[in-house]
Amino acid sequence: MEEQPILNGHNKAEYPPMHTCEHILNQTMVRMFGCRRSKNAHIERKKSKLNYELPCAPTEEQIADIAARVNAVIEADMPVTYEYVRHDAVPADVPLDKLPDTAEDVLRLVRVGDYDVCACIGAHVEHTAQIGRFRISSTSYKDGQFRIVFRLADVDWD
Repeated sequence: MEEQPILNGHNKAEYPPMHTCEHILNQTMVRMFGCRRSKNAHIERKKSKLNYELPCAPTEEQIADIAARVNAVIEADMPVTYEYVRHDAVPADVPLDKLPDTAEDVLRLVRVGDYDVCACIGAHVEHTAQIGRFRISSTSYKDGQFRIVFRLADVDWD
């Protein structure tokens, strides 16, 4: 597509490093646990929270592995790119369950290198090294919901 398409309006101005890290964490959870991406997220500049539906709580070793894998993607300095596609041309492996019913026919796919791709209209960094270091602050598990609270360190944004 040659011209910039009109996308749905967005209700929030994300902090690009944290929002891009959300994409990486989501894909990491999908790969490690075979779960869906987080349906409810609270993404803020200082700390963020994501919930995942899991049959049991991850072990301490698995939690450490989550952090190591997210940081490996960040350190790989992958480019973050955009592609505009018609709704009916979205690849089958790209989840569309978070799209509002009012989504336009043209969607923006956000790619984090070859690690993740999803439909998103939010703000992102240009490459993953701009994110800084990912650190899990806390986790909890209740009624099939695993919550990760995380922060970013060593990020120089603005």
